[in-house]
Parts: sequence; structure tokens; C-alpha cells
Amino acid sequence: MSGPSPRRWTALALIATAQFIVIMDTSIIGVALPRIQEDLGFSQENLSWVFNAYVVAFGGLLLLGGRLSDLFGAKRLFGAGWLILLAGSLVAGIAPEVWVELTGRAVQGIGAALIAPSALTLLMMLFGHDPKELTKALALYGAAAPAGGTAGVFLGGVITEYLSWPWVFYINIPIALVALFATGPLMPAGQSQRGSIDVFGALTVTAGLGAAVYAIVRAPEVGWGSAETWLVLGAAVVLLGAFVAIQAARREPLMRLSIFRTPNLAAANLTQLLLGGAWIPMWFFLNLYLQQVLGYSAFPSGAALVPMTVLIMIGMIVLAPRGINRFGPKTMTVTGLVLLTAGMAWLSFIRPEGNFLVDVLPASLVAALGMSMAFIPSLGTAISSARPEEGGLASGIVNTSYQVGSALGLAAMTAVAAANGANQLGDLPALTDGFSSAFVGAAAIALVGALIAAATLRSRTGATVTAEEVKA
Repeated sequence: MSGPSPRRWTALALIATAQFIVIMDTSIIGVALPRIQEDLGFSQENLSWVFNAYVVAFGGLLLLGGRLSDLFGAKRLFGAGWLILLAGSLVAGIAPEVWVELTGRAVQGIGAALIAPSALTLLMMLFGHDPKELTKALALYGAAAPAGGTAGVFLGGVITEYLSWPWVFYINIPIALVALFATGPLMPAGQSQRGSIDVFGALTVTAGLGAAVYAIVRAPEVGWGSAETWLVLGAAVVLLGAFVAIQAARREPLMRLSIFRTPNLAAANLTQLLLGGAWIPMWFFLNLYLQQVLGYSAFPSGAALVPMTVLIMIGMIVLAPRGINRFGPKTMTVTGLVLLTAGMAWLSFIRPEGNFLVDVLPASLVAALGMSMAFIPSLGTAISSARPEEGGLASGIVNTSYQVGSALGLAAMTAVAAANGANQLGDLPALTDGFSSAFVGAAAIALVGALIAAATLRSRTGATVTAEEVKA
């Protein structure tokens, strides 16, 4: 057996960069959304697809990405993911109209779905020989996600203000080129495996999720009672049901359904789904409130969200692991969701003539603290509940749960906001009412998450989820 790679720490920098980028690509577009809307002609209802096109592809294909990584080797999939992300970023940046923009975002999501699972596999290959080194490597890898979210918010503002919105996509291109050239010499080759690819499973779950999001986003425009809405929702149910049936029937499924009988795993995944469904709508509509109601330009809007995102980063890296060790993951998860509910309920009191210091900053900090306290323990519980040999599958499932919750939650709150005035651009009271209703809806989702976590998560009687498990 060969010894540890002498370039493993340099390789870790590339792996952490991968995690940084796939998360940054969800947040960097937030500040740029109004400019994208103006230039490409998005309606207020359809603007959320700039986010959802990426998240649906990313979340829907994560399980397939993990399977392909096992079959063809993590190194190959890592490189392929970067190449696809590069292509999607170029298309999204040069897009002259709506459908091209959404195509580029979806291609970016496909690339991210290949990069994310293969990056974690490569990390385990490089550092699995030494538990102490593995702990350090996982800590750095774990910190890359909140760092990406924080950087995305700020960079989105700087780029949109001083360059132009296409550069929020072009920024990926030089990074992807460096990653492609560095993957060969830095990453271990690994071994491919024999097995089948569940193509139909991947297609049904992605198409089903996309159909559900489409129906919910379109409903305010065509009517909740229209045949189109219910036909598309029906198709989504059929497709997602087909995915479950395919997983039950296949010998080598993307997702072994019996894994959900593992104590705490299903509960933690449901918590992550609702957490994504609450948090992403808040972040999305807070960006719009700052720019479309308070009149912030791109850079001040991005800078206004930096305190919130910095607190999330500190909370995830410092506060959450300490709280888990002292109070246990269940208490931290429930407390975090309650704080998130309170913060978003507070945000619902925004005013058309409001200001950042009164209407945004304190409420957003409460919500950010709640997010950081709930996210880490529920993530760690989902991963550590599975058997060690199924840690990769558990990681893929929980990432999928969060992305699916994000897409569905944003779609639902976009419909709620539009029904309450958020589609009336230029009418500040109507816009504020629409955004406020979205914050109320997101607070309700978080509250449901807190109640479900309190009722279904089991308290640990023995070992608790450690900071190392969380970051894995």
C-alpha cells in the first residue's frame, strides 16, 4: 500500500476550493438578480428560476454524482465536474435571453453535482491514513462552505456594481481552468468499480423536482385551480413516485430506501429539508427588499448582508460544535430553528420607508444565529447516524434534502409573495407586503421544522456528534 501523498495539503486546498465554489454559486447571484431581471426580461415570478435552475440540477443529480464517482473514479468525475461547471458559467454569462440563462445555470448545477461528492471522496483517499490529519482536513473542508456563502454575497455586490452581472458567472472560469490543470498531478487516481448506473432514477427525481417547482412558481400567474397547475403537480407526484419505485426495485439503486430505517437519519434529513425551505426564501427576498424597496445599489446591498453571513460562518465553525458537545445535537437543532423562526418573523415587519439598521440588521442577525445553530447539528446527525460504510450515501442524501427543500421553499414563497403584491414593481407598499408575506411563510416553515425536530430527533445517550463528524 502506497504512503500518504506529499502533495495532499495542496490537494486539500483544491478540494476546499471546490466546496467553496459550489456553495458560492448559490449566493453570488443574489445581489445581481435585479440587474439580470432588467437586462434579460425576467418577470418577478420567474426570477427565482435563476436560483432554482442551479439548485434543482444540483440537488436532483447529487446521488447520481456520488454513484458515478464510485463507478468511474473520483478523480475523473472531479475533473469532469469542473469542465461542465466552466461551460455552464460561460453560457450563463453570455446569455442574451431568459432560456439561455436558465440553461447555463442548470449546466452549472450538473457540474456541481459531480464535483461535490467526488471532492469528499478524494479527501478521504488523501487523509484516511491518519485520523489526526483527517480531522484537520475535514475542519478546513467544512469551513469552506460558509466561507463560500459569505464571499458570494460580498463578491456579488462588488462585481455587479463595478463590473457587470455576467462576471458573477465568469469568475468561475479561471478557477475551473486552474482546477482542471491541477487535478491530474494533485489527486490520487483511485480505482473504478463495476456496477450499473441508475439513469432512470436520476432522471425521474430531477424531472419530478423540476415539475413541482415549475407548478408552484407558475400557479399565481395561471391560477391554483387551473388545469395546468394540477396536471404539472400530478406529473411531479408520478415522477417522484416512480423514483421511489425504481429505488425499491433495483439491486444497485442510487439511494437504498432501507437506510431511512436508521434511527435519526430520516428525522435529520426532514429537518434539513425544512431548514433549506425556510432559509433560502429569506435570503432571496431580503436581497430584493434591499434593492427594490430601500433602493440600494448592488455593492451596498451585498455589503449589507455581510454581517449576517459572517455570523453564520462564526456560528458554524465555533459556536455550533461547542454547543453540540455541551447540550447535544437535538437541543441545538430545535433552539436554532426557534431562533430562525423568530428572526424571520421579525423581518416580516419591514416597512416601505424602512432602513437597514432598524428593519434588516437585528432581525437578520437573529435568523443567521439560528441558521448556524440548527444546520451543523442536524447535518452531523444525518451523517453520523448511518453505518460508517454508508457515510457517503448519507452525505449525499442530506445534501439532496437541503437542496430540494431550498428549491421547493423558494418556489412556494415566490408564489406567496406574488399573490400579495411582490409582482408590482415600483409600488413600494405592495412590494413590501409581498416580501413580508414571504418572510411570514418562511418563518412558518422554520417553526414546523422546530416542532418536527423536537418530536422526532432522538437525544444521544452515548456518544454525541462531534465537531469532526459534523464537518465530515
